[in-house]
Amino acid sequence: MRIRYRDVQRTLSRWHSHAFSKKYLLFTNLGVSIGLSMLGDTFEQSYERYTGQIQGWDRTRTLRMGISGFTVGIVCHYWYQYLDYYYSKRSFSTVVRKIVLDQCICSPFYISIFFLTMGLLEDKTWEEVREEIHDKAWTLYKAEWTVWPIAQMINFFFVAPKYRVLYDNTVSLGYDVFTSRVKYAKKPEPPNKVSGARALDIYNVYSNQNSPRPNPT
Repeated sequence: MRIRYRDVQRTLSRWHSHAFSKKYLLFTNLGVSIGLSMLGDTFEQSYERYTGQIQGWDRTRTLRMGISGFTVGIVCHYWYQYLDYYYSKRSFSTVVRKIVLDQCICSPFYISIFFLTMGLLEDKTWEEVREEIHDKAWTLYKAEWTVWPIAQMINFFFVAPKYRVLYDNTVSLGYDVFTSRVKYAKKPEPPNKVSGARALDIYNVYSNQNSPRPNPT
């Protein structure tokens, strides 16, 4: 039993050494980002099925969320490398600067890449993508400010650089659920508008009903 445990331990150790090495770190980060994006959407769809909002699991939707995890995973991988290269110290002022840069530059770019990726996968026009960004991006960005400043302070202070994307995606699993909810939230239908001709007909009927009747002679 001990021999088997040691064999498993050695195998995991070798896998860890390769997965988080400089050579394979990008592929590991992409795999983590894709997997957790799909898992977050699966959780959200499970909730929507439970509450009766949808009937069954939409596999295409989950796959699209995974592909969006691929594109934003590339952004996260190289963004963290950039921050750690130019701001390598772990002083309080450096960490605060990295958090401000992350929230003011990377977050809007990250959200935009997400909606652009989904727009391409859903074969939307540029006008439709722009409208969706206008309607939903601000909701996601506000939510980021409630979660990521504190989470990134822990990340930049205590987490080794090679584990940053893993930490980021682990924390953002709940945020991925929220992202899926915002992305696929149905836009409320506008109230029915009455055409000009129909409004004139209603006015005429109302006027006739309320006009004084002539006195019989």
